Amino acid sequence: MPWSKNDYPDSWNNLDPDVRNKAIEIGNALLREQNYDESRVIAIATDKAKQSVQKDDQDTYQLKKHDDGWQLVKKGSDKAIYVEETKGELEEKAKSYVTDHGGQLEVYQEDGTFDQTLYESKNSSGH
Repeated sequence: MPWSKNDYPDSWNNLDPDVRNKAIEIGNALLREQNYDESRVIAIATDKAKQSVQKDDQDTYQLKKHDDGWQLVKKGSDKAIYVEETKGELEEKAKSYVTDHGGQLEVYQEDGTFDQTLYESKNSSGH
C-alpha cells in the first residue's frame, strides 16, 4: 500500500517534515520497484531521505588546483576563499572552514578529476 503525507509508518512521526516527505517518496518507489519487506523499506527510505535533505541544506566547497597552487572555492564561484602552495597545506584549512560553515567538501586531483567528497559539519561525526 503506498504511503501519503497523511498515512505513513509510525516511525516517521517525529521526522522533520522535509525528511518525512522525502522518505514517503523514496519508500513508495522502493515498494513499487523492489521486492523488499516493508520494514526494510522503512529503514532504507529513512536513511536515504536524511542523507538527501542534509545534502540539500549544505553548501558545497571545492578544493582544486589553481595557478598559484591549490584553492578552496564555494561551488559556482570563481573567488578563492583560501589559496595555498600545496594540497596538504590547504586541506586542513579547508576541512576546518567547511566544518564551521556546515558544508561538504569536494576534493579534486591535480589533473582536475574528481577524487572524493568529505562531509564535515558541526552536526555530523565523520565523513
